Amino acid sequence: MRNAEVKRETRETRIQLSLNLDGSGVSRIDTGVGFLNHMLTLFASHGRFDLSLQCQGDTEVDDHHSVEDIGIALGEAFSRALSDKRGIVRYGSTILPMDEALILTAVDLSGRSHLSYDLSIPTQKVGSFDTELVEEFFLGFTRNAACTLHIKQLSGSNSHHIIEGTFKSVARSLRQAVSIDEKAKDEIPSTKGVL
Repeated sequence: MRNAEVKRETRETRIQLSLNLDGSGVSRIDTGVGFLNHMLTLFASHGRFDLSLQCQGDTEVDDHHSVEDIGIALGEAFSRALSDKRGIVRYGSTILPMDEALILTAVDLSGRSHLSYDLSIPTQKVGSFDTELVEEFFLGFTRNAACTLHIKQLSGSNSHHIIEGTFKSVARSLRQAVSIDEKAKDEIPSTKGVL
């Protein structure tokens, strides 16, 4: 089984996370940020990843440290669980409709970190959640998963649906990318022989 555990402690957050890439979408999530709990539950379900996550953060200040550090820890867990990436498909992409929002995501588990983020979220908040933190989450994730991730909003004007569609779409793209290619399950998916 391809799984990983990450413990991350800073002066601002304490995170315990376990990830199984070959799960069934079961999750137990308590981030201290209600909206992020919901997004990560959707992420686990649509990616078919088993995810257990607990974060104690300085949310009395704001949610920024918790959201960013959870992205970092989740990216690190993907990197560890994938190990040398032998046999993976490597690439994944999804166009996901979420009511009136249409989101495109594409991922390359390349070993190189890059985020192309093209969302136009019309409100500064969804409930009490600062929508600018979506980008911070995915920056932390891509840098620590060492992947290339493109996120593009094709249409939509509802902030909640744009963000929800993004988390679902990224999860489904990652699900494709981490899948084992049965025709090349003993190979590193690169002409370089390493990722």
